[in-house]
Amino acid sequence: MTPAELSRTVLRSVRGAVDDEELSVPVPARIVVRPPRRAGCGDYASNVALQLAKDAGRPAREVAEILRRRLAGSAGIDRVEIAGPGFLNFTLGGGARGALVREVRAAGARYGEQQRRAGEAATSAPVAGAPVSRGPVPDAPLHRGARGLVVAEALGRIVAAAGGGRPRDVAAAPEAARECAGMVARLGEDEARWALLRPAARDAVRLPERPEQREENPRFRVQYAYARTRALVRQGHDLGFAPEGGETVTSTGTPTGTGTDAAAAEPAAQELLTLLATYPAAVESAARLRAPDRLVRHLEATADALPGWCEECPPLPVGEGKPLAVHRGRLALAEATGTVLANGLRLLGISTPDYL
Repeated sequence: MTPAELSRTVLRSVRGAVDDEELSVPVPARIVVRPPRRAGCGDYASNVALQLAKDAGRPAREVAEILRRRLAGSAGIDRVEIAGPGFLNFTLGGGARGALVREVRAAGARYGEQQRRAGEAATSAPVAGAPVSRGPVPDAPLHRGARGLVVAEALGRIVAAAGGGRPRDVAAAPEAARECAGMVARLGEDEARWALLRPAARDAVRLPERPEQREENPRFRVQYAYARTRALVRQGHDLGFAPEGGETVTSTGTPTGTGTDAAAAEPAAQELLTLLATYPAAVESAARLRAPDRLVRHLEATADALPGWCEECPPLPVGEGKPLAVHRGRLALAEATGTVLANGLRLLGISTPDYL
């Protein structure tokens, strides 16, 4: 990562914090990063938090912590630390992107969750076929009717995943229950939930006439992308290899890193890696703003990034080729992508079909 790339990455984190209402500041035109004056303070440093603190009306270290959380795990950044009154120190690493893939795979269903505080309980999972049942919801203004019920139920899980307090329970009004049951009967549970969760709070719900299993349907694209990742892993096993793999080596036998590191270093993988890295922030933002549509859009972006990467970087050998370490690494990235899609779908109450 060059200083210019790092500067753009930090700028995106500031813009994201402003868009998500974590910071109320003018977004600067550019952000300067320089090598630190003292050794042992990372590869680059920035005083952006100190510059934003006055407009934000908050201590610089608080601003720095907001940006640090957003930057942690970004492609090409190994570590972000806060120093002194609020400087951000960045340590870059060639294996940082591969480490992200390994982190997602190791965390599995818990990737994206924040640590719950003592005494707080997890919310219950949705009951199949019954999106209108009583469910845990956060204290927040909700929509009325079927939309209110489905949004509240999803927010209960999202808030819990983000480490929020224990939500309260509310009962479904009979009219809303009947409305929701009618939608499920006409569209199916997944399509009904997606249609009610996808619009932003101020936008109207547009119900399709019928569920459609094709690319124009964003719900189908997300579920299909998940099913595709599962199919890739199954096909890899059929060919006799699994995700990850051992180290790649040069022609002289010098180790250059694992297959995952090699796959994560490919330019075509960067968009997908960034979406995996920012998934926890998407969950946190959806919880804090009581806006499940933010998580929906993140899943759609992740699903839409998968086909292009698969075309540029085939996870499976082509033709009679034998699987290499980089194929195992790509398969690990595909599996990690499936993990993120599955985790997000479960928070929304949408099914995760292995075959589609």
